[in-house]
Amino acid sequence: MRRILLIAFAVAAPCIAAAQDADPLVTKVIDTHILPRFETLAKTSDQLADAAATDCTPTSEPLRAAYGDAFDAWVAVSHLRFGPTEVDDRAFALAFWPDSRGLTPRTLATLIADQDPVIATQQAFSQVSIAGRGFYAMEFLLYDDVLSTAGDAAYHCALVQAVATDIAATTTAILTDWQGDYGARMLNPGPTGTYRSQEETVQELFKALTTGLEFTSDTRLGRPLGSFDKPRPTRAEVWRSGRSARHVKISLENLENLMMLLVGDNADLAARSEHAFESAFSKLSALNDPVFAGVASPQTRLKIEVVQQSVDAIRDIARAELGPTLGVAAGFNALDGD
Repeated sequence: MRRILLIAFAVAAPCIAAAQDADPLVTKVIDTHILPRFETLAKTSDQLADAAATDCTPTSEPLRAAYGDAFDAWVAVSHLRFGPTEVDDRAFALAFWPDSRGLTPRTLATLIADQDPVIATQQAFSQVSIAGRGFYAMEFLLYDDVLSTAGDAAYHCALVQAVATDIAATTTAILTDWQGDYGARMLNPGPTGTYRSQEETVQELFKALTTGLEFTSDTRLGRPLGSFDKPRPTRAEVWRSGRSARHVKISLENLENLMMLLVGDNADLAARSEHAFESAFSKLSALNDPVFAGVASPQTRLKIEVVQQSVDAIRDIARAELGPTLGVAAGFNALDGD
């Protein structure tokens, strides 16, 4: 399945940036941070759908590689939880996690056991529970010891293809909205607009930064850490596919890009921010623990806690220094109330 992802790839950013009296900071973030990453997400998701159509075998190396590339691209934008990603619960349809009640494996097991015909078309499959869709559902289908081999092989294949096609459709819809009018809305705030002032648009971007750091610290690292008496290694994100630490690294790399754009030409703050990220990367690399299995051992658990503390140090800089510099506060975010 090869789709052309909108000719607007080449022209959308310049058109959006041409908005009159647009905040140059917001313009730069949209043109250099947001749009290129959603373009990559749509492109790699389309390639995932193509790979599944070619070979849907769970152990297929091309399929797993395409899945990894598309998932990397999602993690790179996962902090941008506003606007097009929130329409129709698209972000949750792509990434339903944490799943504290085990809804994803149950939903997939039911689909497979019933050989539910809902997978026949993308439109029908888009109505399936978000627990059975997206990248985390695909991980179960490709890597879980039980679900990767469950049920009729032909149906399992069709389900893998349905999940991949749905991911591609969802990511293209997000990109279409960004290339449509959402960027223009951010650049043209007004009394009746989505954003009423330039301050609100800057606050949205700052909130994306702080929310992303919070999720990485509290969820990507905090869930497997659990407590000293009850570590939870199997609550680590995507441990089945060995991607837990990789997600932390990708998230931090892209959050660093956003933070440095927001810092702008403040040399002192830029230096402190860069040093804080370098510290986090160094500590994460020193772990050599791709799934945070070390949380169960007192000796290695401390090293993972130190990584979490280094992420929290970045959060402190963002909140205590960057926010006041921008004249904004984090406010409520997409994680509040979850």
